[in-house]
Amino acid sequence: MKKLLILSCLLLPVAADAQPHKWERIFDGRTLDGWTPKITGRAVGEDPLHTFVVKDRAIAVSYDHYAAFDGAFGHLFYKTPFKSYRLRFDYRMTGPSMSGIERWQNRNSGLMLHAQAPATMTRDQQFPVSLEFQLLAVPRPDREPSGNLCTPGTTVEFDGTRPTQHCITGTGPLVPLGKWAHVELEVLPNGTITHMIDGRRAIRYRDARLAPDDKDAQPLIAAAGGSLQLRQGYIALQSEGQPTEFRNIEVQRID
Repeated sequence: MKKLLILSCLLLPVAADAQPHKWERIFDGRTLDGWTPKITGRAVGEDPLHTFVVKDRAIAVSYDHYAAFDGAFGHLFYKTPFKSYRLRFDYRMTGPSMSGIERWQNRNSGLMLHAQAPATMTRDQQFPVSLEFQLLAVPRPDREPSGNLCTPGTTVEFDGTRPTQHCITGTGPLVPLGKWAHVELEVLPNGTITHMIDGRRAIRYRDARLAPDDKDAQPLIAAAGGSLQLRQGYIALQSEGQPTEFRNIEVQRID
């Protein structure tokens, strides 16, 4: 009985009427079929410096062809938007960060969820309007845990309040440079979202909304007839100056 209780505490909660489907692998380990890059300053689909490549059955963020970062924030979008689901994958950061980047970019990447469609981003837009599952590694200038939440163009309810800061630090682990870490994300039908790193809950929040004072979110709000509700969107892997690898990417839809 004790073992069953421990197991039930480790599992992420699912609403009683939510039925999960089978896990689906959305990266085949060989190609980027089904994935589309959007690099700041480039049109959707353009990645002339090969920022996103496949290496050893992982999607790798590579800067081998870069002379300098030059604000080339990148996101690799999966083709299908998701609403209620679980996502899991492994990530690790390797090598040095690019020179000339901002302090906060060191050992920093992320998974964007509930993101706007890449075709709706402007050419020079740095980040999609989304929720960011922040992925970090140490050492870095600020010794922060991985699994935090950042909110480009969005807001959430966290601990009964709606914070105004861009990033909310959670209670995830410190992930060493070069170590594979296991990521789990759960988005429930009731709007509750949970980030997990290596089986440890990093943060939980709910009621994601578009931010009416954000210039990138404003066209999306207008297109939605003024609604701020954010209950679905695309997922995207991030590149912002740190070589990073992502593997074993799987999704489980929840009805």
